[in-house]
Amino acid sequence: MTGYGRAEHQDGECSLSVEIKGCNNRYLDIVITLPPFLSALEKPVREYLGERCRRGRVEVFLRYRETGAPLSVSLNGEAARAYWEAAAEAARLLGTEERPGLDTILGMEGVLETDRSSDPRKALERIMPLLEKAAADFENDRRREGEHTRTDIMAHLETLEQSRSRVALHSGDMEALFKEQVKTRFFELLGEKTDENRVYAETAALLVKYTISEELSRLDSHLKEFRAEAERNPSPGKKLDFLCQEINREINTIGSKAVILDVSREVVAMKDALESVREQLRNVE
Repeated sequence: MTGYGRAEHQDGECSLSVEIKGCNNRYLDIVITLPPFLSALEKPVREYLGERCRRGRVEVFLRYRETGAPLSVSLNGEAARAYWEAAAEAARLLGTEERPGLDTILGMEGVLETDRSSDPRKALERIMPLLEKAAADFENDRRREGEHTRTDIMAHLETLEQSRSRVALHSGDMEALFKEQVKTRFFELLGEKTDENRVYAETAALLVKYTISEELSRLDSHLKEFRAEAERNPSPGKKLDFLCQEINREINTIGSKAVILDVSREVVAMKDALESVREQLRNVE
């Protein structure tokens, strides 16, 4: 589920900020970006967020700078010499006596290497309150979106339930129409030689295969379970994904047996509503 949270702090000793972004993903994927000298903090940050998120791609950007920490500077002589020789070669090719100044060479990448010593434990003490605040904002943002998502999913679920009820009303008509079609087909093929008892026996056998009463019953059960799961489980995403597969299976079977136009229309409506539900479930943990 998408979300955003940010917290920052600055005083005479340091300046730091924590930014958390979330987007949809089938599984939990936590990506942490932090300064190299604080790489030891990746594990506690990952564990903290892993306890609060179950699905989605969560990106964490941690910026930290200590103004009073000891700074060491070292010169990479090989890099400086390589830049100077390259500049000399360029001057020779261009036929000029001009050479780059010392400040230019020192400003080239990799010539000066800096290292600011920091205590990871002390940094963690400063970072954790900000991480908690950013995570709280992130969760509140996702919760607000979740309410909108829930409202939309439940509206589509109601459409599914209403269409299922209308199909159930036509179930008897479908059986009657099927019986009439079978009977008519027998008389077309056999005429007066038709054995009416055989017609009834064959019709009864075929009805077992082509009636939709079982599909309607299972569909009703899946829809009720979907609603119950959404109510009782704070992180129902995976279970609801599975129920959508089962609902889709029953709808497809009903559609394959439909012999009435109104039923076919309701099947299309259910498929459309279910697809909307499945799209929204990508936003649900």
